[in-house]
This record gives sequence, C-alpha cells and structure tokens, in this order.
Amino acid sequence: MKKIFVTAILIFLSLARAFSLDLLTVNTKLAKAFDSFADDNEALTTFRSLNIATGGRIEALGSAFTGLCDDIAFFDYNPAASAIQEYTQVSVSHNAWISDSALETLSATRRSGKFGYGAQIKCFYLPFTEYNIFGDHLAGSYYTETSATFNAAYNFFSGYKFKGLTVGANARVSWRGMPDYTDNTTDKIIKKSGLEQSGLGIMGDVGILMRFNALKFYQDRNANLAIGLSANNLGASLTGFGSSVKKDDPLPTRIAVGLSYKPFKYLLLTAEFRQPINLQSISDSGKFSVGVGAETYITKYFAFQAGVLLQGGNPRISMGSEFKLKSVKMDVCYTLDLTSSANPVNHISLSAKVNIGDRGRKDALKKVDAAYLEGLSYYSEGNYEQAIIKWNEAIDLAKQEPLCIKYEPAVEAKNTAVAFNRQKSTLQSLQNLSEESFEEE
Repeated sequence: MKKIFVTAILIFLSLARAFSLDLLTVNTKLAKAFDSFADDNEALTTFRSLNIATGGRIEALGSAFTGLCDDIAFFDYNPAASAIQEYTQVSVSHNAWISDSALETLSATRRSGKFGYGAQIKCFYLPFTEYNIFGDHLAGSYYTETSATFNAAYNFFSGYKFKGLTVGANARVSWRGMPDYTDNTTDKIIKKSGLEQSGLGIMGDVGILMRFNALKFYQDRNANLAIGLSANNLGASLTGFGSSVKKDDPLPTRIAVGLSYKPFKYLLLTAEFRQPINLQSISDSGKFSVGVGAETYITKYFAFQAGVLLQGGNPRISMGSEFKLKSVKMDVCYTLDLTSSANPVNHISLSAKVNIGDRGRKDALKKVDAAYLEGLSYYSEGNYEQAIIKWNEAIDLAKQEPLCIKYEPAVEAKNTAVAFNRQKSTLQSLQNLSEESFEEE
C-alpha cells in the first residue's frame, strides 16, 4: 500500500511538472507571437488604476464596453451612457488584481427623461510594508489611488426607431496616497515624506453614443446596434505637496471607439479600439489596444460572457457569467492575465447591480401603446377622426415625462389618416360640385 501511495505521488508530481512546463511553453509562444505589440512607453503615465476595469461583466467582455454601456458600469468607458439607462441603479464591485492589490467601486446612476446623471467612487489599494537593511519590520500602511467621478448626459433625437444621439461628460478628481517612509539611518518615520510623493489628478471624460437597428433578425424594441466614441482622462496631475508643488507625470489619457451588435436575441458581440495619448509628449504615446467580447443568454436569468484584450505583448483572456435574481444582477469574472506580469496571473472580479425602478417608464409606454392600438381599431372601422384623436394622445403621452421620445408609429399613422381625410374631403367636394353642375343643366 505504501509503495502504491509513493508511486501515485511521484506520478502526480511528474504530471504537475509537465503541466507547468506546458503553461510556460504556451506563455512563451504567446509572447513571441505578440512581440510586435510590446509597448516601450507603457509605464510613462501616473494613476494607472484608471485603466483597471471595475470588474465583472466589463472585464468578461474583454473591456470592450465603449460601444455598449447598457448598465451602470459605463463611468470609465463612455460618459454618454447615463442618459440611456433603463433603470435607476446602484452597484458595488470588487476586482482582486495582482498579488494583494485590489480595486473597490461604488456607483449610482439615475435618468430623468432625456437627462442622465450619476456618481462613482473607487479605490485601488496595495499593502505597503517597509523593512530596514536587517530585515526588521519598520512601517506598514497602504498605497492608494482614490477617484471620485460625477456624470451628466443628454439624449438628443430619441425616438421609437432611432434611439438618439447621446452626449455626456464626466468630471473626475483622483488622489494618490503614498504612506510615509522611514529614515535609513535612524529607522524613524519621516513626517510628510509620503505626502511629497502623493498626487492630485483633475480630469474629465467626454463621449457620444448612437443607437439604432440594422441587420436585426429578431423582434424587439431595443436597438441592436450601437457605436460609441469617448476621450477619457483629459487633464493633468500635481505632486510634491510636502515641499514644492509641481506637475506630475501625464495621466493615462486615451481615445476609444467601440461597437456593439446583437444580431440575434440571445447573442451580443462587442469590439473596441483604444489609442493612448500622452498629453505631455505626443510622440511618447503608447501603442493601441484592441478588445473583443461575446455574451450569450442561456436563459432569461443567466448569461455567459467571454472576451480577449490585446494590450501589450500578451493577451488577457476572460470568462464570466451574470445571473439575475429579481432586481439584483450578480457578475463573476475569471481572467487569465498575461499582460500585467511576466508570469501568468489569475484573478477574480465580482460585481452586484441593484435596479431601483424605472421611474414609471414601462407603465407610461403601456399607455402609449394602448392609445396607439385604439387608434388602429378606430381606423379599421373607418372612424378616422377618432383614430387621429387617439394617435395624438399617444404622441403627447410619449413626449412627456418619463419617456420623452418621438413615437413614430403614431406620427406616421396620424399623417396617413390626415392625408386620407384630406383626399376624402377633396373627392367629396368634387362630387358635390359635379352634382350641382348636373342639377343646373
């Protein structure tokens, strides 16, 4: 029995070693295949946590979200999206990054008619432990990057068919907190030494989002195609607060264009192209990155996502799922990250989104539909005047809060009925004129 146990252990260790070598071989091959994408200017910017996805569904879709932004995670991708959200939402997310570092995010958004707004606060933190030359523990704290974002957006030309051109902006303030460190000679903490290396970033984002229908192979009111364009982290940062304030390294400014396409009811495809911009030295801007993702709905309450982000020399591969329980959506994402470290890094990210109601939009749309259908009924009976009244009612209801849209079906039907009535009146006038002429003769 003992010999069998020892043999099994040796076999397991051999297989484990072989599997480790396989992973190393795969990583080496990937590095060679994507070597041309390696970016020599990658580490020239500050506040790098602004490039980390909040986690969950976003990361599972390969961070290709600028042209989608159909939930509260839009803040870091396209600020125009608050004006298209169906529900008032609150979310929390956790992204376990490299080693002991993590990103925590709290967001809230609301829409009133065509106007959307929201706020987000997120904190990236990393344990900071200092030892002296003898290995003695001297100090322990956290390196942090905390950002507060305020958002506003407006949807122009929103209607039943064309969902509008949405324009939005973010205002963001970020603080880099560096803990105080010790004197190498006395091992005593130097007061305000961390403050001198801390930083303050002031920046903004702008974005546009356009939604419409094209090559759609299912019946649904929502647009199946969206195109987004955004410019993120436009601004500057300062450092040296412990002594003399000076300009910090450039922010991770970027321009992104994204696309989302839903050809079938249970399949969503996303893609995104990003170009970093070094505002202090354009020639030192980083290389572009590309992300793609797909989402399929297994049931009404469960979806599966997969995505790839190519940023630098190695790809980042993600898989995730989302399940809905009443008004709560939970997202879980697993990422094999080959871009952030020389060795493969696995990390998990989670998010929870709570829908707090649609402010009566669904009920209002039902009233609009009811008035429109009543108009069709009157029209089929030949009662065109009453049909026009009902369609005017539908048009007026749609224009008001909380919908604030142009209801094209009622507009088109009304115009048809008015034109028909006009032609009918013209024919009646001509008939009366003909009868009068006949009587005179």
